[in-house]
Amino acid sequence: MYLISVTKSLQALGVHDIDTDYNNYKHHTDSYALRYNYERNFQNDFPEHLLDDFETNLVRQMAEFDPVKEIRGAKSLLETFRARQISFCFATGALPKPAMLKLEQCDLWYDPSILATSKTHESREGFVQDAIERAKAFYQKDQFDQIISVGDGVWDLKTAQNLSLDFVGIGKRNQKKLIEHGAKKKHCFDDLLAFKESLF
Repeated sequence: MYLISVTKSLQALGVHDIDTDYNNYKHHTDSYALRYNYERNFQNDFPEHLLDDFETNLVRQMAEFDPVKEIRGAKSLLETFRARQISFCFATGALPKPAMLKLEQCDLWYDPSILATSKTHESREGFVQDAIERAKAFYQKDQFDQIISVGDGVWDLKTAQNLSLDFVGIGKRNQKKLIEHGAKKKHCFDDLLAFKESLF
């Protein structure tokens, strides 16, 4: 659903020769998808103002589909973190408006102050580091004793490895691939409820 929205949003901006093999992109982010496809179509530098148009159009395209569904246990996990005053933040390759729409569709609590997106960083390492800095400011911490990156894709694992972060894999679909690429089996869970139960 989301990748179809990305493709349609690119087309709405006049980009028609689109590389839809999104999983093999250098960066798995909305902002990179726009710049990469724009520049390969027009052989011109990407104009920054198009990012806002792309972001707005993405939300419009998403409205054509059913709302996204919460990953089992997400709401419960966040509520537990908040109740126990455990610091957390959000890092996503999406742009802010689509990311917030998905959080709202799942009825998940968030604060824009701890939402890091590809609006400011094309690379996953960039916005994950941004998320950490945002969390330090939001929770008024100089540093964290441990930082755990939670994700469902191999690119999430590689980002955590590149930044020397602990990693937790979520979901059955990519579990085997995650373990093959270095994730610890005991740190891979079918959903966020199982992850929560391992913690508390």
